[in-house]
Amino acid sequence: MDKVVASAAEAVADIRDGASIAVGGFGLSGVPTVLVKALHELGSAGLSVVSNNCGAMDAGLAVLLSAGRIARVTGSYIGANKEFARQYLAGELEVELIPQGTLAERLRTGGCGIPAFYTPAGVGTQVAEGGLPWRYDGQGGIALSSPPKEVREFDGTAYVLERAIRTDFALVRAARGDRHGNLVFGKSSRNFNPVAAMAGRVTIAEVEELVEPGELDPDAVHLPGIFVQRVIALTPQEAADKMIEQRTVSEPGGQRAVGH
Repeated sequence: MDKVVASAAEAVADIRDGASIAVGGFGLSGVPTVLVKALHELGSAGLSVVSNNCGAMDAGLAVLLSAGRIARVTGSYIGANKEFARQYLAGELEVELIPQGTLAERLRTGGCGIPAFYTPAGVGTQVAEGGLPWRYDGQGGIALSSPPKEVREFDGTAYVLERAIRTDFALVRAARGDRHGNLVFGKSSRNFNPVAAMAGRVTIAEVEELVEPGELDPDAVHLPGIFVQRVIALTPQEAADKMIEQRTVSEPGGQRAVGH
């Protein structure tokens, strides 16, 4: 039952070229940066990543993206990641963009053993009808586009069929965790981390505070250990190393100034 491994390098050692990986986090909140760095150092390439976004400010998945290690991204948000946009438009990266709530539910249902579900999100758009550019040809044309999806009517409302997502691995970050893999996420980092963890066949969690079994209040556990196969304990320095994507401060006089 003790799922703790000695290092991040050991935890990701079997993630090979071409693996599919669900990664928790949203922007820079709740991103498993230590595990991503260890995967970068391992050198695995041709990765298929499922994550809300693909890193920001040269942190998180941006480390793997900039190194050319990612072949495909399934996500919701490109955001201000200029390298992501450049690779996508240049035809170097395949990208499947999905409505954010649909992405979360595809991950959750993958972990629950539900093969597919119907949702109204995307009906009447290219999400359902097909034609979204998955890969460009580098010259402004579309080399590969999304196929049409099944649309079915229930009680007079149209719904599109979305398939669940399962990945070879999942990388997540938690505020607290025990040796059995039970996890508690801190505030806004409880975003895509629980559903990403559920989708992975092998889920690896980096935890800011490792505690002994029984120390976590069962009612406070956000993700039970059955979904987690490996746990690494971060050092105090690693746990405190958190970047801020957008900083909002107050100027003298009470007016707010926003920094990026």
